[in-house]
Amino acid sequence: MFLGARSALFVDRKDAGQKLAKALAHILPQRDNIVVLALPRGGVPVACEVADAFQAPLDLLMVRKIGAPGHEEYGIGAVVEGNPPELVMNEEAVRITRPSDAYVQQQMQKQLKEMERQRKTYLGDKPPVSLEGRIAIVVDDGVATGGTARVALKALRQKNVSRAILASPVAPSDTLAELRAEGNEVLCLETPPNFSAVGLHYQRFDQTSDEEVIRCMEKAKKWSESQKN
Repeated sequence: MFLGARSALFVDRKDAGQKLAKALAHILPQRDNIVVLALPRGGVPVACEVADAFQAPLDLLMVRKIGAPGHEEYGIGAVVEGNPPELVMNEEAVRITRPSDAYVQQQMQKQLKEMERQRKTYLGDKPPVSLEGRIAIVVDDGVATGGTARVALKALRQKNVSRAILASPVAPSDTLAELRAEGNEVLCLETPPNFSAVGLHYQRFDQTSDEEVIRCMEKAKKWSESQKN
């Protein structure tokens, strides 16, 4: 999808990732003990640039949005894989859209199946990167309602990371304020007024394919392997 250059803040996800990496370098002068966690699929090309700049291992944080009935782009919550999986709902969005319990459970199972497929497709049998005691940078291509980011950060806190940072190229200012009020550390490059959709702020915002995710994960493999030596 191509958008007018006048309205775009970033050329594409690669450009956004490179700019995000430069901003992160100012708050993370020490580059040891960092792991970059991408929110698939759109966050992976952005996170790949961050991992490359920091020479840090890249892994996936498998979180899926629960969309509103009849309007799936509008997030009313999110689920993160685990044993058991964790579901976090946006109370305001639920109040507005009024989904049934059966709908939420159905969507949760649907997203868990997709996460299982994604992990197998993208990572095969590769074990997750160890997170305990590390600085975790969670990267997406943008934040809208904050539902996915919120559940991702909550899951990370349970994994005993030393520091968790949400890094996003673009987001609405009210969502960022909510996330920060909950005690989350957030770095965001742009907070445009009258925010409506993440993709409107990119010149190119094509859907990220499985093949592109696999290429990015293969490219970042060298940093994971170098940590073993």
